[in-house]
Amino acid sequence: MSDTAVLLTTVELAQMIEQGRSPVILDVRWALGDKHGRDRFHEGHISGAVYVDLDEELAAPPAPELGRHPLPDIDRFQAAARRWGIDDGTPVVAYDDTGDLAAARAWWLLRWAGHSEVRLLDGGLQAWIAGGHPLAAGPGGERKPGHVTLSPGHMPTIGPDEAAAFATHGVLLDARAYARYSGAEEPVDRRAGHIPGAVSAPTGENLRQDGSFLPADQLAHRFSKLGVKRTDVAVYCGSGINAAHEIAALGIAGIDAALYPGSWSQWSADPAREVATGG
Repeated sequence: MSDTAVLLTTVELAQMIEQGRSPVILDVRWALGDKHGRDRFHEGHISGAVYVDLDEELAAPPAPELGRHPLPDIDRFQAAARRWGIDDGTPVVAYDDTGDLAAARAWWLLRWAGHSEVRLLDGGLQAWIAGGHPLAAGPGGERKPGHVTLSPGHMPTIGPDEAAAFATHGVLLDARAYARYSGAEEPVDRRAGHIPGAVSAPTGENLRQDGSFLPADQLAHRFSKLGVKRTDVAVYCGSGINAAHEIAALGIAGIDAALYPGSWSQWSADPAREVATGG
């Protein structure tokens, strides 16, 4: 994977729209505890974009034994992708207003489900606005339903047992903020700390100040310092959302990685699982 396989620039997207070959554009505005993504979409979005509800369309209902954002049922996810207007082979670009931290979930899920023609809009909505491109308001237009066929398992995943053993043969990255990794605070899940053997790698450090991704060489250097090699890398976060962003960053650096979908929300809910704290 490379940056060209992960990212689309705002200039490239504007040119595609102008030339009448716009991809399906997914607006995935979401943040933990924020239920107003759709309202912000109505206030202003990229013309032609479809709003995607992360909690409802990019995850199954939460459950302690599975985590806060389990992977969705494939038939339900396929139905959502068809509502968005996706056909087999249709180019897709996803964005949000938080440096693609939420949009990466749509990017990863579509790839996991076998649709490889998907990119993240580098810099998200802020980059689009900074480039002088207009916004549309309102609920957005209706798209013709697509006929994409999806199937699970096209991106690697691990479960809790594999996560427990990962440090013995690879690198397990914890994409949460360091305070949550260390156990200094835990605002959401049942216990504070991290999976024993995991390495702290906060997702925000994948980005420049403007919300765009660091260049490939800088990302490669970052992950190299964390002990990441070309194989045996897995990532978790709180509930499998920001970890997808870390997998995108690793992909830009040319490194493939597995996702632990249940992440800390699943691990910490199981009293039989050991928890580590500190650095």
